[in-house]
Amino acid sequence: MEIEVLVPDIGDFDAVDVIDILVKPGDLVNAEDSLITLESDKATMDIPSPRGGKVTSIGVKLGDKVAEGARILTLSFEDAGAAAAPPAESAPAVAPAGATPVQAAPASPPAAAPPPPATIAAAAREVRVPDLGDFPEVDVIEILVRPGDIVSAESPLITLESDKATMDIPAPFAGTVSRVLVNTGDKVSTGTAIVEITPARGAGPDTGEAAAKPAPTQAPAPATAPPTPQAAAPAGPSVGAAPPAQAATAGAQVYASPAMRRLARELGVDLRELKGSGRKGRVQREDVVGHVKRTMENRQGAGGGFQLPAAPAVDFSRFGPTETQPLAKIRRATGQNLHRSWVTIPHVTQFDEADITELEAFRTAQADAASAAGVKLTLLAFIVKAVTAALARYPDFNASLTPDGEALVYKKYCHIGIAANTPRGLVVPVLRDADRKGLFQLAGDVRELALKARDGKLAPADMQGGCFTISSLGGVGGTAFTPIINPPEVAILGISPAAMKPVWRNGTFEPRLMLPLSLSYDHRVIDGVAAAQFTRYVGQVLGDIRQLLL
Repeated sequence: MEIEVLVPDIGDFDAVDVIDILVKPGDLVNAEDSLITLESDKATMDIPSPRGGKVTSIGVKLGDKVAEGARILTLSFEDAGAAAAPPAESAPAVAPAGATPVQAAPASPPAAAPPPPATIAAAAREVRVPDLGDFPEVDVIEILVRPGDIVSAESPLITLESDKATMDIPAPFAGTVSRVLVNTGDKVSTGTAIVEITPARGAGPDTGEAAAKPAPTQAPAPATAPPTPQAAAPAGPSVGAAPPAQAATAGAQVYASPAMRRLARELGVDLRELKGSGRKGRVQREDVVGHVKRTMENRQGAGGGFQLPAAPAVDFSRFGPTETQPLAKIRRATGQNLHRSWVTIPHVTQFDEADITELEAFRTAQADAASAAGVKLTLLAFIVKAVTAALARYPDFNASLTPDGEALVYKKYCHIGIAANTPRGLVVPVLRDADRKGLFQLAGDVRELALKARDGKLAPADMQGGCFTISSLGGVGGTAFTPIINPPEVAILGISPAAMKPVWRNGTFEPRLMLPLSLSYDHRVIDGVAAAQFTRYVGQVLGDIRQLLL
């Protein structure tokens, strides 16, 4: 025989979505096995099989909207009831033959009455919150059923949420929800009664005891009934294995509670991109939150969430001969760091000039003394000295933002980075404790770092811990430029070649040696006034080195 399984009463909902099909044609199912999963805007529900049998055809597909009375599938089964009826009728006929004086025929109908007790014994039972571990109380954030709903074993009833996780409380047996004993927002603990369920026939702990009593009077019936469960037992794994396969082919359907769907909408998460970690692939809160964290981390690594359109690929060979050479590792790393700095830090550049006419005369006069000390006294040593004095006066330039951007870390040391160009790319070796060293020692340390950079002998420790960077193009050319900040520093000073210029002094123009200064700074930390004061002070110190003594 065949019967059509229809959508039962689903309350006030005209149409609900089919979000999961748990069986396929050819599967053997038991009574109360879940067939499909429906979802409204308030709850999800599994539709159980009304009896055991074999699925012959399915009348819905994922994504369909169904209403009460819609055909779900067709179920075939052997007419065990008709086969079992004759023995029940013939038993009384044989019984009087063995005991003619006693009219056992009337007694036989009460023996045929035991089926109702299985229903009568199925009294409503309370479902309680299981052991919650270390949590004394948790919040009820969603109620997934209501009175009158038919639930199968393991169907979720309510959703609880602690400060660490969310969890669904499943039905321990199949049946019909009689009462819901909690409300959304309630706090519950281990053992709290949450719903009452009237067990379905053959389900629940009570019905097992009730069925055991009439069993002796209906010994033939169990002999006929078990074949269906026995045959259906192997179908359990195939039924359980069906959802993942169907989910993989569907791709667009997701098994998630309304609360998780609402959370996903609020966070802008496409649930189709997630792989649920819950039962039957159900999406949990941890899956949604973890996806958001991973997305944010990836965006930060790519430039704080700002994504430029990909550059179009150009086939340059169309215009003439070409040759492709891979970038050196240092150049690739430098490019990534500079790109990240330029995109994530609001750069502003302050330009100024320093009159180094007297400084250059002093430096030239000290050439012999420096040579005797075994060093070459360059202008860079004086610039480092002036910068250390400015960092001491304006400590915001010797600070770094915390990762959350909420505070500044002020450094009590003064390590100066010196940008150096090498055949393999730009590197920034660090001159340590520059504020504690004299001009000759600074000149010697700068030369040593430059040689190590040129020979590729810089260790990672030689390029870490900088507080402020100086980038000098004095030996190359140009008039000014905008250097890019070297994070986590907040400023960088660019030096261009000094040039003789007419400067108005004492009522007349005089030729003066002017040094261009270009200070790029992080506008989140430093404002324009502070930047102008910093460059002005550096210029004053370079204009009169005696100010270092003040």
